[in-house]
Amino acid sequence: MSKVFTITEGLENMGALRTGGQGSVYKGRRTGTIITAVKLLPTPIHTESAEDKNFRNFQNEVEKLKKVNEEPNPNVVKILNSGITESGSFPFIEMEFIDGPDLEDLLKPPHESIFPIKEVIKVADQLANALAHCHKLSVKHGDIKSNNVKYNVHSGNYVLLDFGLSAMTDDQRRTSIQHAGAIEFMAPEQNDGQLLLQTDIYSYGIILYELLAGQVPFPLVEQGQKSRNELMLAHMEQEVPDLMALRRKNLPESWSEQKKFHEMQVPAWLMQVIEKCLQKDPLQRFGNGVELQDFIIHNSISSAIDYTGHEWSSTSPMTTEQGLAQVEDIEPSDTIRVSRPVFYSMLVLLVVLSGALGVLLFATPEPGNHPEEQVNKKADAKPERPANKSNAISPETTAASQRDSRAPEDIIIDSILNSRKPVKPVEKPPVTKPRVDSNKLDLDTTVYF
Repeated sequence: MSKVFTITEGLENMGALRTGGQGSVYKGRRTGTIITAVKLLPTPIHTESAEDKNFRNFQNEVEKLKKVNEEPNPNVVKILNSGITESGSFPFIEMEFIDGPDLEDLLKPPHESIFPIKEVIKVADQLANALAHCHKLSVKHGDIKSNNVKYNVHSGNYVLLDFGLSAMTDDQRRTSIQHAGAIEFMAPEQNDGQLLLQTDIYSYGIILYELLAGQVPFPLVEQGQKSRNELMLAHMEQEVPDLMALRRKNLPESWSEQKKFHEMQVPAWLMQVIEKCLQKDPLQRFGNGVELQDFIIHNSISSAIDYTGHEWSSTSPMTTEQGLAQVEDIEPSDTIRVSRPVFYSMLVLLVVLSGALGVLLFATPEPGNHPEEQVNKKADAKPERPANKSNAISPETTAASQRDSRAPEDIIIDSILNSRKPVKPVEKPPVTKPRVDSNKLDLDTTVYF
């Protein structure tokens, strides 16, 4: 393969991978078999001197990028080298080569036009991790777009690529954006050449929007300057189109109705992330990648999971009738699962209540010990007198006199109590506890009703 130009000694140029307004990316090969990616910035630097403003800015940004890799991050590309090309005097940044497709490729056939919610959350988490890692060191990317995020087929991670725009001056960035930048992903303030930490947050929000909706909120139809100017104004002035309406429109026909229903249940916290990221005013967005990552971690952990294992939220555009029709297809559960300690507590409580109820219903007082009889006996008792044969009274006479001295209602109550027969308690089968298998470590017990 013929070389377009020489990058630097020991680094072979194997051809362009991608070109754009922020520079071109070439596939490079160092002596041996190590493959890298080389980012060339469009503005040449003819004097490698600290007195040259462009060279000084480039060196400062490169030093920041090197700090990014002092603590390796699985979602940030490794910066290997930097310098000035031998021909053309273009500044370059050499990075590791990531083997795999980028997000733009994954949204094109033969892939589906939208991402499943689960995969969008994975991208959101890992890309936020990359931004948090960079923003902690005050490193701004400035060119976040779907083809600058690659899926590493070897690690399964999404990786942020193509640092370098931060090394440009404001004038260079402004010129680059106006003529060849990926304006669909650029924040309103970038039209003036500004590059803030919140600028990366806006582009991050555009990526998540694209993955869920199947398109960016403001697509670029033509490459003419008029279309580019209109698109810049749209980012500054127009409301973001309804994401859920676009997602519903772009649902793949190959998905089942049940999957379509579940894939429309976008978590509310994820919608909040996108809405906050796409605010026109930078101060209304997340301040940096650290704030963004903290919000995602907190809300993704606390998000509610229903019994089917799917996430549900109030953002679903489907009606209640449609939702119920879909839920009817799910086989309902006829069991209630409770933990083992709760089960045994319920069982003991049931036994205690049963015993107490039995005592109340079937316990019979012994004859002569009934409370009413004791009250009557105390009321009828008379003081004893010394025995006197002449005055002795027979038992029959004494009983008759006692009966005659009681009130009629006391006589009736006494006759009822004396005539009551003891009630034989009903025998209850013994309550046996379920056999517990001590070798089985199962913290859940299923109770069937």
